[in-house]
Amino acid sequence: MIWLLGFLTPFAIYGLITLLHYFLPGRWIVGYVDHPETGEKLRYRLNGRLVLVAMVGLWATLGYVEWVPYDWLYRVRWPSLAGACTIGVVYSLMSVLPYPSTGKSFAADLFLGRPENPQFRGGHIDAKMWLYLIGAVMLELNVLSFTAHHYQLYGAQASPGILLSAALLTYFVLDYLSFESVHLYTYDIFAERVGFKLGWGCLTFYPYFYTIGLWATVDLPDPGWALWMHGACAVIFFTGWCLARGANMQKFYYKTEPDKPFLGIRPEVVTDGNRSLLASGFWGLSRHINYLGEVLMATGIALSLGHPSMLWPWLYPLYYVALLFPRERDDDRRCAEKYGALWDQYTAKVRYRIIPFIY
Repeated sequence: MIWLLGFLTPFAIYGLITLLHYFLPGRWIVGYVDHPETGEKLRYRLNGRLVLVAMVGLWATLGYVEWVPYDWLYRVRWPSLAGACTIGVVYSLMSVLPYPSTGKSFAADLFLGRPENPQFRGGHIDAKMWLYLIGAVMLELNVLSFTAHHYQLYGAQASPGILLSAALLTYFVLDYLSFESVHLYTYDIFAERVGFKLGWGCLTFYPYFYTIGLWATVDLPDPGWALWMHGACAVIFFTGWCLARGANMQKFYYKTEPDKPFLGIRPEVVTDGNRSLLASGFWGLSRHINYLGEVLMATGIALSLGHPSMLWPWLYPLYYVALLFPRERDDDRRCAEKYGALWDQYTAKVRYRIIPFIY
């Protein structure tokens, strides 16, 4: 019985998130991507932070009145993962099969997707932003449940590393949902299609794999790290956050208010008179300094658990390396085709791909 309830748990949670997203107040934001038929900029209705607060409040309330244990998602983690995987596979198939082929193989279409920016209910639900919202909120609920399990086991002797890692992951989720409009200008929104990679990735991989460090360590006692070691992990995380958030914010301000300085940094560009590429500030350090930031944040989260010799927590930052370094190469090829000689000028000015002075 508990296996069946666990399997159905993500169905209930994802459905509730969808209802809250649809009915709670939201902001209408004009994005960067053009509508394929009208040519007008797509509009998005965003309320991710409000949905997150509502779901966390519900989790806390259900635990307080003892209707659902605080650590329920930990207790049913395997059947819950199976349920989420089922949802991810079915959604991916439903997102690909009704749409015409892109001219690639069926396997490529299934993985990379066919529709570019599907929206439903008059734009009330954008598929990509909905997917990221589901993944982010479910990730946070998993983090809270796993941390509750650890605290129930050890009480006052709970590991500060577990608590710190949970806090950093919570900050990661809250930061993303607080800056949803900024992410309308990122690679995922304007360059990727909706298929298995985004569908299964957001509904299954994102909310479960990102907690892999907690899966591996919440049953373990405090390893006894000194306070300064945990502080160093937080410094690594927030250094990465400054790079990732700073780069994304600088690009956002340049796209929306091109003459406005960001943090005192005046925009400098490489231009051919018609098109321009930002080449100052964060974007003067490397072409994808934000990718370095993402890897550093994941590294800080993995290290903060206090088990640096354990493999499992390291899979999280290694995943970012495996994802983002090939993506940089793909983006480089796409930009070279799009901008031609202008891209050559830009790469001559901004020499490094991701890591300044190294790569």
